[in-house]
Amino acid sequence: MPIRQLPEDLINRIAAGEVVERPASVVKELVENSIDAGAHRIVIATAGGGIDLIRITDDGHGMDRTDLMLSVERHATSKLSVDDLDDIRTLGFRGEALASIGSVARLSVASRPADAESGLIITVDNGRRSGPVPQAMNRGTVIEVRDIFALIPARRKFLKSARAEAAAITDVVKRLAMANPEIHFILEGSDRNPSNWPAVSGEGALAARLGQVMGGDFIDNAVPLAMARHGVVVAGLAGLPTYTRANSLSQFYFVNGRSVRDKVLVGAIRAAYADYVFRDRFPVVALYLAVDPGAVDVNVHPAKAELRFQDQGAIRGAVIRAIGTAIAAAGFKASTSVAEDILGAFTAPEMAEAPAPAYEPATGFNDAPRATSYGYRSEAAPLHLDRAPGRLAGFTAPSGRVEPFTEPAEPVDYPLGTARAQMFDNYIIAQSEKGLLLVDQHAAHERLVYERFKAQMASGPVASQAQLIPVIVELPEEDCTRLEDAAPELERFGLYLDRFGPRAIAVRETPALLGNTDISGLIRDLADGLAEWDSTAALSDRMEAIIGRMACHGSVRSGRRLRVDEMNALLRDMEATPHSGQCIHGRPTYVELKKGDIERLFGRSR
Repeated sequence: MPIRQLPEDLINRIAAGEVVERPASVVKELVENSIDAGAHRIVIATAGGGIDLIRITDDGHGMDRTDLMLSVERHATSKLSVDDLDDIRTLGFRGEALASIGSVARLSVASRPADAESGLIITVDNGRRSGPVPQAMNRGTVIEVRDIFALIPARRKFLKSARAEAAAITDVVKRLAMANPEIHFILEGSDRNPSNWPAVSGEGALAARLGQVMGGDFIDNAVPLAMARHGVVVAGLAGLPTYTRANSLSQFYFVNGRSVRDKVLVGAIRAAYADYVFRDRFPVVALYLAVDPGAVDVNVHPAKAELRFQDQGAIRGAVIRAIGTAIAAAGFKASTSVAEDILGAFTAPEMAEAPAPAYEPATGFNDAPRATSYGYRSEAAPLHLDRAPGRLAGFTAPSGRVEPFTEPAEPVDYPLGTARAQMFDNYIIAQSEKGLLLVDQHAAHERLVYERFKAQMASGPVASQAQLIPVIVELPEEDCTRLEDAAPELERFGLYLDRFGPRAIAVRETPALLGNTDISGLIRDLADGLAEWDSTAALSDRMEAIIGRMACHGSVRSGRRLRVDEMNALLRDMEATPHSGQCIHGRPTYVELKKGDIERLFGRSR
């Protein structure tokens, strides 16, 4: 087949494939144009998730007739003062956005400069141009995009539902608002509840805007970043190590005012928090970098969402140093060398490899005869962990103390020993014939609840317990929508919930296994998971992840004081449960110090 020149309309549609991936990408391009035009107020209106309508109204500089006609031409831009693609100082520069959008949708651009008596409007209907003609309007620009991909069904069928596309637009506008606190953003339309982020300025403007978008809770649990190193300026806010989410969707990266995705920055955040945050948790971060435009390539991706740093090591080092300094200033300290030496003597064996115990394992905390045989006395009524794990009450034993006991004549040697004390309201100290064990009660119980959850799921739906009064959990609208869509599937796990207004969920029943759990925290964690998976159909494939999140919230929490019989029952249940040597997140549930290790610590070994 001979080589031929492609027609202009086909060239434009090919270019549109790079720029117009979905309605959210159209919003990004158009709002960035408004920002570059010096707008102080930008209103974004959508209908049908942006598929039916996108309208961007700004009060920027506006365009005269010549600029308006050139704006819909390919490779026409006002954003390069010189022909140097290595010195990009604006958000947009390709000069293809309007031409590409007009080739796959019905586009109208109305604009009026400040010194003009009236505005002009030009239209491009799937590549067919008309105008400009006079238009009465205020100063600035109004761009409307209707019926995206209406004449290209092969592209339109790959768009998601209107609800999903609307959520994607919300995410784009949030990021643009976070990057530009001095601009007033309004997001509205028939497919959403309105969002209004007024402009903020002066000292603390960035924190104020982040509070508007991410919520005041983040501001209260974050530390400011301020570091200049090797030509890299790092600013923003970093969440405290104890303030984490179940996914990385709350990590935002901005380079020279542009929201980006970059593996160098992701890796730097992971490294900066490596000593503080567990593997399955993600810190909440809004990271802003300022670098020399010549030291970063923003031409890697057509939508400029990805980039390439000239000196990746300098970027990584600056980010790690900035976060490390901020966390240290907040009062977090590293472990001492003495503690490291002691921990080096500990091991965390896998319980699955331990020999089967030569006793009949207990089924719960109600095994009173076994506790009594070891001389532990408790006035409180025994509890039934196998019936209601997590619903522990009546903990009267003071931290670090146990009641006196009398050694039995013929003690039984259990693999995990017998409880001697509880320290810091979370760690059980046990003694066996071989040495000393330190057990994390929360991590251990988490594994037990997880295994029981799996067993119930294998035999049918999980039993639920009704709430006397439904628990109302307030969440962002997009999270409420995801939970509403997933509600039928979540009933298999014993969780029954309903939508309660635009930004709240009513929880009516919870899994009986969880007992008196933190319902609000559980729902927020599940919402994070649904946002990460981005599909309710994936719930059946994410059964273990959902069970894990529920087990975490249904387990004995740190800070709960246990009676001695409860501690021993937990140890016995661990011995009878597969994989109880590690929690569901991969952390050890106990560590063991052999008798020989203890003797070496005191210099008694030969």
